Amino acid sequence: MSSSTIRLTVVHRSNSYNVTLEEDATVQSLQEQLAELTSVPPHLQKLLYKGKKNVEPEAALAIAGITNGLKITLLGNPESTIGELLEAEKQQKRKEDILKARAVGPRAKVRSTGPSKAYSNYRFHKIEPLQHLPEPATAEALLKRLAQDPAIVHIMQEHKFSVGLLTELAPHEHPGLLGLNKNAGEAILLRLRTDRYDGFRLYAEIRRVLCHELTHNVWGDHDDNFKKLNSRLNREVAEYERHLKDNTHTLGGAAYMPTSAGAEMMAEATVHVLGGASGASTSSNMTIAERRAQILEATLKRLQAEEQQIEDMCGSAPHQDSTSN
Repeated sequence: MSSSTIRLTVVHRSNSYNVTLEEDATVQSLQEQLAELTSVPPHLQKLLYKGKKNVEPEAALAIAGITNGLKITLLGNPESTIGELLEAEKQQKRKEDILKARAVGPRAKVRSTGPSKAYSNYRFHKIEPLQHLPEPATAEALLKRLAQDPAIVHIMQEHKFSVGLLTELAPHEHPGLLGLNKNAGEAILLRLRTDRYDGFRLYAEIRRVLCHELTHNVWGDHDDNFKKLNSRLNREVAEYERHLKDNTHTLGGAAYMPTSAGAEMMAEATVHVLGGASGASTSSNMTIAERRAQILEATLKRLQAEEQQIEDMCGSAPHQDSTSN
């Protein structure tokens, strides 16, 4: 290799490519070569590497911090894959519309008796995925599911929580964080994706982080006041979903059933209590109320253990600005 060339290693979707360029080549030249190798158009490419700088495509590689021997991660979908994702999203939306229409049926319109207008401000006012990351439509659907989760809606109304923006954290930009609350509710950012961008984290785990970050709407430090309110939110979510599991719960004339994540959480708690206990605790003589109390207690103990990990990976702090980690 001559001294006038540089060699790079580019990783895209578990595939590794060796790229050789002239030393005075531009970022655009690199992107064009990567487009030929991966079928990802230059305008959809996201290059991640140590020492990255925000520069124009016409800038030389050296100006962009791209030097010989550098390893670069390429994010981006080929155009054919994007078309497939859009079509799949379209088909999924069509199925959801059909199911919703069947669920509603020709029933008479129910007039709401609840103070819905009074609660209109206690919600997430804007939802926004990161468009430069893979599968933004899936991320947006996950954020909407969180915002519309009946248990989350319930605690936001009960505690009068209002959040300006619900969005996501990019793992490579905030590797040590699971959640971040900016300026007591101006924006909440959640880690939705796995570290390798090959999927999304479990819904129940993300929702627990959301409860943690909602607590920062009131308390900044992770002190006793914070822990008390956060525990209360987790308890209210568990109790609300337990009630929905046992009985259909009506809010403003509309019937809701528990989310799949909530049902999974209660099922897990049931196994923990009934499978891990013995003697009188699993006796058929136990009352329904006692059994429910044990399930709830087991759920809360598990949440408390997991909360410490969430706290360790929380970037929220009192009076932080938009650049805080």
